[in-house]
Amino acid sequence: MPASSLTRYAWLSIAAAIATILLKGVAWWLTGSVGLLSDAIESFVNLAGALMALWMLTLAALPADHDHAHGHGKAEYFSSAFEGFLILLAAVSIGYTSIDRLMDPQPLEAVGAGLLVSLVASVINFATARILMEVGRTHNSITLEADAQHLMTDVGLRSG
Repeated sequence: MPASSLTRYAWLSIAAAIATILLKGVAWWLTGSVGLLSDAIESFVNLAGALMALWMLTLAALPADHDHAHGHGKAEYFSSAFEGFLILLAAVSIGYTSIDRLMDPQPLEAVGAGLLVSLVASVINFATARILMEVGRTHNSITLEADAQHLMTDVGLRSG
C-alpha cells in the first residue's frame, strides 16, 4: 500500500476522536463526573494526535527530492514523539481538573447512563486501535502504531 493511502487511517482516527469527544462530553454532562470529564479532555489529545498523524503521513508520502534523497519517511517519528508528549499533557490537565473536585466533592447523577455512553466511546477507541495497529504493523508505520497504542491506553488495555 502506498504511503499516501495510509492517510485514510489517520482520517479514521480523527473521526473516532471526534465521536469519542462528543460521547464522553455527553457522559460527563449526564453524570457530572470529573473522571468522565477528564476522559473527555483526554479525547481532545486523541484528536490532536490524529491530526498530527495525518500531517506526518502526508509528509512521509512525499517523493524523494534534492533535500531528502531517501524520501520523507522519517517524518513519522515526529508523530510518535508528539503522541507521547500529548499523553503527558493530558495527565497534567486531568490532575489539575481533579483538584477542584477533590476540594469540593459533588454527588454524581445518572451514573448508569453516563457509563453506558462512555462504554460506547471505549468500543469505538478499541475498534479503531485494532485497525490502526494491524495496518501500522503490516505497512511498517510507526505513526499508526503509536496512535493505536495511545488509543489502547484509553481503553485500559495494552496492545501487544
